[in-house]
Amino acid sequence: MLTVDFDRLEVGAGITAIDIGAGQGRHSFEMFRRGADVIAFDQSESDMTDVGMMFDAMIAEGQVPASAKARAEVGDALHLPYGDDTFDLVLMSEILEHVPADDAAIAEMVRILKPGGRAAVTVPRYWPEKVCWALSDAYHEVEGGHVRIYRASELATKLEAAGLRVAGTDHAHALHAPYWWIKCAVGVDNERNPLVRGYHQLLVWDMMRAPALTRTAEKLLNPAIGKSVVLYLEKPR
Repeated sequence: MLTVDFDRLEVGAGITAIDIGAGQGRHSFEMFRRGADVIAFDQSESDMTDVGMMFDAMIAEGQVPASAKARAEVGDALHLPYGDDTFDLVLMSEILEHVPADDAAIAEMVRILKPGGRAAVTVPRYWPEKVCWALSDAYHEVEGGHVRIYRASELATKLEAAGLRVAGTDHAHALHAPYWWIKCAVGVDNERNPLVRGYHQLLVWDMMRAPALTRTAEKLLNPAIGKSVVLYLEKPR
């Protein structure tokens, strides 16, 4: 389940990319498949161990071009261990809403991006997220949970003030918004609820099969209820 459009970012062979807050690696894996030289970066040592193993498995199974490289590294997004102007592409997907010092994280992202380079930042969209917060405190009041809700315009202003230019915006995961509203309404840990179970099965079926019906429905619904907002950015030369 990808939030970012890598065709739009022109990811391919020879691109140096970093996925900050990579988590379980979904975006890192896609960039690696496309031939980029990728670093998956996250504060979770266990996640990065798993991602590194998956990189090795992808190589063994011939899923990636021979020229592509990938590694997983553990560290702090507020203190990235890379030089200025290092990467052609920087990705931060569903991360900034977890970071109290978001301005510092943005500054680090901009610092390591090459002039002329591209970035993509995604966060939960304002109004679908607002519904989740209204329905459930447990949804966000957890260790490492969401500390803020962004308006897209507010986030764009922060990113532009840090030295980036917004090249475009998009929305994603419309089918996931109702799922989280249901979970928040019945209890975020209530996995036995029949509505939660049934909707989860639908989402798994959609991800595994990608049928035309649900893919078309989500594309049409994304502008209205897409759960994530995506900002595509460039660092001026």
